Amino acid sequence: MPHSRILPAAAALMLMSGLAACDNKQTAGSNENEVLAQYRANPKFADRIVGDKFSGYVFASPETQTMQDDDFENPGMLAVQDGETEWSTVAGSAGKSCASCHGDAAKSMKGVAVTYPKFEPKRGKLANIEHRINLCRTEQMKAPELKWESKPLLGLTAYVEYQSRGLPISVKVDGAAQPFFEEGKKFYYTRRGQMDIACNQCHEANAGMSIGVENLSQGQSNGYPTYRLKWQSFGSLHRRFEGCNEEVRAQPFPRGSDEYTNLELFVAWRGNGLKSEAPSVRR
Repeated sequence: MPHSRILPAAAALMLMSGLAACDNKQTAGSNENEVLAQYRANPKFADRIVGDKFSGYVFASPETQTMQDDDFENPGMLAVQDGETEWSTVAGSAGKSCASCHGDAAKSMKGVAVTYPKFEPKRGKLANIEHRINLCRTEQMKAPELKWESKPLLGLTAYVEYQSRGLPISVKVDGAAQPFFEEGKKFYYTRRGQMDIACNQCHEANAGMSIGVENLSQGQSNGYPTYRLKWQSFGSLHRRFEGCNEEVRAQPFPRGSDEYTNLELFVAWRGNGLKSEAPSVRR
């Protein structure tokens, strides 16, 4: 793993000591800390909070929120435009494009992305939007799979997700999906890496708390794929998972792996009811 992608020792110590120091003070008569209670009281966030679930939007700076809110300023909309072009581009020996089967994405794809990941019988396991796109390419278009994190795959994913913007996340975790959901849940609560930290320690126990300059969110996925200011580029949720693993000095899994796809389902379930914001802007 390149040294530049490993959390520096000083930052690692700050994270460990910060988690230990966060007292997560509770407000009277609630199970929320003071910061989350302040977010809830702000009418600006009324449609970004559902029950005890807070979109990552509420943890962003006002400048970042403004950037996301304006489609002319949101850099993620460039990926949506790329995806719109790819949607009608013929590829593969079948001579088809996405539009050949699905027609107008605004109609055929509305409400689709918010139900993923889901069990895919042809894979015998979960598929997320990226997997589903590549299945369509190989089986219907007779075209090669698109590389994970490539501009065409990110664009198509963003374009499909965009058709459901504003609709509530609604993944199912029963039936054939249940064992994969349980694996994702196990991943979320398992300590890992040299820092011995699990996902829930940041995103449940200390959501709303600050560690140095970092303001911890609930780690909700309703804004992905996203333009992340830290990356200065557009990226997938699995890229974010990879970065989290590296920050706790754990060996990351490949993007598109079963481990990250199972985790994606569990994280999406945590945010059921939050509206989709893709393409969002995050810090």
